[in-house]
Amino acid sequence: MLFQCPLENLPVEDKPTRHVSGGTATCSPSRRRSYEWNCRLVTLVHGILAVCITAYIGYVDGPWPFTYPEGPVMLAHHTMSILGILLTLWLGESGIESCAVLFGSEITNPLLQARWFLKQTGRYGTWLGDVVDVLFVLLFVTMRIFVGGTMLYCELISPRPRFFIKCGGVAMYALSWVFMVDIVRFATRKRKEWQRQKDGLKESLTANGHEGKRD
Repeated sequence: MLFQCPLENLPVEDKPTRHVSGGTATCSPSRRRSYEWNCRLVTLVHGILAVCITAYIGYVDGPWPFTYPEGPVMLAHHTMSILGILLTLWLGESGIESCAVLFGSEITNPLLQARWFLKQTGRYGTWLGDVVDVLFVLLFVTMRIFVGGTMLYCELISPRPRFFIKCGGVAMYALSWVFMVDIVRFATRKRKEWQRQKDGLKESLTANGHEGKRD
């Protein structure tokens, strides 16, 4: 029995571009193979590309990871995230918890990248930078502290997750509080900066008013 490539049965408008290119390249010479065969070919190509691109970024384009390593807190965060994902895949359990943790951990990432781009383009000192910073703090506190704390409580009282899965949840939540200390310091500095700007504007308006009276 011949197996059709599953991508051939999809309408053109429903095919993601990357699946069209990857699927066309792998399914065309593999029409006699199963869906699993073609899927794993696409996954193999994806894996090779991911390894090559990340190796180039990490070890060629830089910064060199051994001379410019991450801070200990961020390194611990990434290490625990990777170990948690691997453990979940190995056990075949607690996938929902892992996805929820990844969502909560990465939801503020676009704002961090937006902050970097604003700095590079010289627009961080504008109202856009203030909006990004406020949204970042609000999202972090809401998702990592309040929502994360509620999820951790539900996980701890549930009999279903394994003990070391619960330990991983506690460790990730503890790291969130370590990050929270830096967030509070950042928010405090930002508030003082805004207060100085406000005071400077008030003094400027007052000075202009006095000058107007003298004239």
